[in-house]
Amino acid sequence: MIRAQDITFIRRCRAMRLDRFPGRTWLLVAGGFRRLLRLFIRPLFAACGRNVKFNPFDKFTYGTIKIGDNVYIGQGACFSASKGLKIGSKVMFGPNVIIRGGNHNTTVLGRYMFDVHEKKPEDDQPVIIEDDVWVGAGAIILMGVTISRGAIIGAGAIVTRDVAPYSVVAGIPARVIRLRWSEEEIIKHENSLYPADKRLSEKELRHDRENGSK
Repeated sequence: MIRAQDITFIRRCRAMRLDRFPGRTWLLVAGGFRRLLRLFIRPLFAACGRNVKFNPFDKFTYGTIKIGDNVYIGQGACFSASKGLKIGSKVMFGPNVIIRGGNHNTTVLGRYMFDVHEKKPEDDQPVIIEDDVWVGAGAIILMGVTISRGAIIGAGAIVTRDVAPYSVVAGIPARVIRLRWSEEEIIKHENSLYPADKRLSEKELRHDRENGSK
């Protein structure tokens, strides 16, 4: 039987929010454990820059992945690319993003696809994600794709071809739905962030936009 004193004590604890203490303690311990695991796992990547945050329980082909500085990879990531995945700096991935740099060989007669382990050269291709890219939740990026800097990939998009700089793509398959800024604004943005030898020229921007909008 619960006594009146017990009820009073519980009410006081709730008023002081002491009932949140176990949960907050667990979050603190779990966060520290994940940070420690990241510290151990980082050397498994082919390259990993500063301030890279990822869930150590997600799936990566570590030895084929190079990551720049200041990268956030949301929970549920699955990055697989036997021929290489290069991620630039200042890149953000939402949760549950999938990158697949390979495909199955489905051309062998007389054998189940499950039993075919030989690959054709075109079955595995590298994936490149340049600086300042935001990939939305649940997006899928397939082999051979280059996502140019400043681009935004909409949530749930399936990216099957290259994405031009500073474009916003969405859909299945992903298509350009708009551009982040005008050409003049992009030039101004480039001038404020990049040294002269690394800025995109007006000619490059125009060429990439024309090709990326097809």
